[in-house]
Amino acid sequence: MPDMTLDDFRRLNPSEIGTWPVLPKLITLFVLLVAVVFAGYWFDWRNQVKELDGARTKEQQLRTSFLGKQKQAVNLDAYREQLATIEQEFGEMLKQLPNKSEMEALLTDINQAGLGRGLQFVLFKPAPKETKSEFYAELPISIKLTGNYHDMGAFASDVSQFPRIVTLSNISLKQDKKSGGLEMAATARTYRYLDDDEVAARRKAARRSKKGRK
Repeated sequence: MPDMTLDDFRRLNPSEIGTWPVLPKLITLFVLLVAVVFAGYWFDWRNQVKELDGARTKEQQLRTSFLGKQKQAVNLDAYREQLATIEQEFGEMLKQLPNKSEMEALLTDINQAGLGRGLQFVLFKPAPKETKSEFYAELPISIKLTGNYHDMGAFASDVSQFPRIVTLSNISLKQDKKSGGLEMAATARTYRYLDDDEVAARRKAARRSKKGRK
């Protein structure tokens, strides 16, 4: 097939494509094919590709969610055992907290622990109001005692061994000018568990607070 020049292409009559040489026919068919493919992509396939990508993304999300739920289902018995253990430990901790009626006796025990070690209370002042959490209430007590270092250490040890939880914090020591011994200032924190009526009242107040914020 002889080579065709640009002038030869220009002289081709579009209405007589059947008489064209093979090369122009092949070129024209190729251009038409490219145009058809591009038009199909632009007007139809492009949206289908987007939908396919979206479907693949959703499939991956569902797969991830399924695997996560499957893992939870496999470990469900272990989670239940852990929950039962936590509830048991929480119950044991609550047993170490006095109820409202036992708080006065616990305050007396703290006082007697100091006096039993030969210490003198300069200050024993419970806070005017408890700090309440979901299941328990905390009452800080400001205390000051005078005596010797050994007896104060023994008092702190006695308090730590109470069957009920009592903690000592903000401890400071200085020399007592009057007695020549030491003065210890500290905050004793006692805890009690809330009774059922108190827990119910706090939950009711929390629900009202949430509704108010809405």
